[in-house]
Amino acid sequence: QVQLVESGGGLVQAGGSLRLSCAASGRFFSINAMGWYRQAPGNQRELVARITSGDSTNYADSVKGRFTISRDNRKNTVYLQMDSLKPEDTAVYYCNVNARVRVGVYRDYWGQGTQVTVSS
Repeated sequence: QVQLVESGGGLVQAGGSLRLSCAASGRFFSINAMGWYRQAPGNQRELVARITSGDSTNYADSVKGRFTISRDNRKNTVYLQMDSLKPEDTAVYYCNVNARVRVGVYRDYWGQGTQVTVSS
């Protein structure tokens, strides 16, 4: 019902920047919250940043002041601007969208993941 297409990952040196994008398409009435999670090898998936339909945001402590989440509701797209990247930011980053698919019914959807690698 909802497809998510991520882009923007890659290899960058420590201190560099990357911008991730995630575009939602398909059959849904509206999008509620949008977010980014990440999973490094051997670790559990963790929340990086989240933004609500009212543009309230929250961030993991490890990325506060370095990452910025934003959304474009006309394009059903969420962005993650990542600055001052560190090697410990290396992970697969997943987009998550909570969409209203029927009256009173909300569901979570996940992107396919995009690799971010930060070299020291």
